[in-house]
This record gives sequence, structure tokens and C-alpha cells, in this order.
Amino acid sequence: MKIDLKANEMVVKATDSNHLSGAEKIKGKLIITNQRIYFKGVNGHTGMYDLEIEPKSIRDVLFFSPGFLQNNGLNLVTTEGEELKFTLKQRNNWGQMIANLC
Repeated sequence: MKIDLKANEMVVKATDSNHLSGAEKIKGKLIITNQRIYFKGVNGHTGMYDLEIEPKSIRDVLFFSPGFLQNNGLNLVTTEGEELKFTLKQRNNWGQMIANLC
């Protein structure tokens, strides 16, 4: 997997993640850089569900539980009202890093 970084951009953290898009669960990588957030799909979803999220377009960073006894959901609400939901490990740490980026 490769992402095209912008000038003076460097990866801060990356992890395996699932993007919940409607009823579909897309396996991929969530990547945070010093300038933006990326989601890159893998295993047949390469390119189809890739996201590039600018910090200025994030209105809220919320936590949710995707299932019984699963506290690993991170919901990024955009300024347009779109909800981008991800499941990942260490969601508290990720939520804090994204909130600080905004």
C-alpha cells in the first residue's frame, strides 16, 4: 500500500481498521499524518473506498460501540454532516490525536 504524501507531510501513526459504510465493512488502514487523515482499503477494496480527510472538515470526533462489549468505534462527523465510522484498537488515543490535529 502506498499513499502520496504532500510536501512536508509525514506519517504520525497508522493502524489496521475497518470503515463502516452503510451495511458494508471495508478492511483497510487508517493513517494520520501531521496534515491530514487517510483511509486506504485493502483486499479487493483498494482505491474504491479510499478517503482523504482534511482536519478543517472535521466537526466532531465521537466514540461509539459497534457491538456488545466492543468499545472500539471512532466516528468522525464532517462539517457537511457526513459520518465516517471506523473500528480500530486504541480508539481513545486516536480520537485525541485527531482532535489535536483539528
